[in-house]
Amino acid sequence: MNWRSVSLCCIASILLTAAACPRGKGKTHVKAKATKTVIPDSADQIIFGGRIFLTDQGVSKGVLLADTVLTYDDGTRMELRRVNVTFYTSVGIKDGVLTSKTGTYNSRLSRLDARGDVVVVRGDGKRLTSPQLVYDQVRNQIFTDSAFVLNEPSRTFTGLGFESDPQLTKFRCIRNCKGLAPVKIPTK
Repeated sequence: MNWRSVSLCCIASILLTAAACPRGKGKTHVKAKATKTVIPDSADQIIFGGRIFLTDQGVSKGVLLADTVLTYDDGTRMELRRVNVTFYTSVGIKDGVLTSKTGTYNSRLSRLDARGDVVVVRGDGKRLTSPQLVYDQVRNQIFTDSAFVLNEPSRTFTGLGFESDPQLTKFRCIRNCKGLAPVKIPTK
């Protein structure tokens, strides 16, 4: 090997090193980031336009609709998007509607955890709003530890946390409870 081939090898390695280094002081090449996938890749199943029937010993308690359902844990945990639940009485009469942006339904526990602008509207004029709400079908109870507003036709309740039956008749506020109701003052 002569000095000419050694110098050509040195020049080639210098050129390769220079090509690998960033150009200019303080300048670096920005690598493109991978885009975030819309659909989680760990879901067992993805359902668009999902419908889940909520039953208790063969009696329909409601119908849960979701724009998108992602199932996990062998189909026992479902992550829901754009949730709409219609509740029914034991004789099949529509009892109320719950809507939320997202939610989680656990079929083993028969429990729905609704999140994001949760609204419950009942046929008797009651309207409940909260950022988060749990419907426990086994205990036949709804509850939250978040702030809530319950509007009834003649009064309004607010507070942090409550427990109630789904009809909102046995309502118990946990803390910071306030109520506002019009009072008629008798005139002489």
